[in-house]
Amino acid sequence: MTRAEGGDGGRFPLDEVLELDDVLDDVLDEEPGGGPGEEGEDGEDVIPLLDREEDAPRDAAGRVGWLSCLAFVVAVVTLVAGGVVWVLWDDLYYPFGDSRACEGSDAVLSGVISDGGVRIPEDASDVHYFTRNGVATVSFLSGQVPDYLHRAGVIPESKPLFDRAYGSPYGMVRGESEPPDELCGPALREPAWSYWNRGTGTGVGVLVERSPAGGAAFRTPARVIVSFGIG
Repeated sequence: MTRAEGGDGGRFPLDEVLELDDVLDDVLDEEPGGGPGEEGEDGEDVIPLLDREEDAPRDAAGRVGWLSCLAFVVAVVTLVAGGVVWVLWDDLYYPFGDSRACEGSDAVLSGVISDGGVRIPEDASDVHYFTRNGVATVSFLSGQVPDYLHRAGVIPESKPLFDRAYGSPYGMVRGESEPPDELCGPALREPAWSYWNRGTGTGVGVLVERSPAGGAAFRTPARVIVSFGIG
């Protein structure tokens, strides 16, 4: 058998050398990444183009499904949290859970507010109150102010609404409004009339908005602020 010399002086069979040369030629003739599991020029596994095209729709569908599921979960959590906040809003935000109570109040006025058993008008709206040290200050809007003043005994029905024996003009700068100290809600607008406590209740004073057109009339409706003891 013919032998060839090796680099270290040894000899190899010539037909084995030729066979090895043919194998090397076959390897060099193949394109990198030509089949599944083959390696590219950088030595990394190369995924055939056909396989990548087939996997792309499946990957995209998987991502869309995952994002849809996540969006659904977020929507449910948001809805539940919003419902809880809505249900508990009054308890979380207002003193005593009463939307009429102003911040800093130290006592709650339950149900329909009354002064010495005299209820505020039935049509009273936009009601707010502040309580501190046994005194309550209540603000409301009503179109039944004369009836309320008479029921509360603030002024007799036989007397004019603005009889100075029972009250006097409330000093305010013309064109301005005045929110009572620590009482929330809309401010009292001028002109206003102040009544002293002459009624059967425990009130300490009543302020009522007069008609800006003048005369013996209140605004319609008028803002009323009543202060009375609750001790």
